[in-house]
Amino acid sequence: MNDSGVELERIYRRSLEQSIIEDIALQKDINYRFAAEAYYRSRLARQISAGEYGVQYLDHHVLAKDLIENESELFSAIK
Repeated sequence: MNDSGVELERIYRRSLEQSIIEDIALQKDINYRFAAEAYYRSRLARQISAGEYGVQYLDHHVLAKDLIENESELFSAIK
């Protein structure tokens, strides 16, 4: 991938992460900081960062819901 493609991918992933964090905050009724903390500790964040399984191309609503359902332990200390 050329430099502009790498940069576009980085921008896309940053936007995706922000959208996922916003969705988590809304769905869990928690503040953005707690949602970000949970996201960045998640398996999903590692998969998106590594580009595993093409998960970074899925809809952010689906990814947020999946994280909440499958990594619920991340929210046990929040609230």
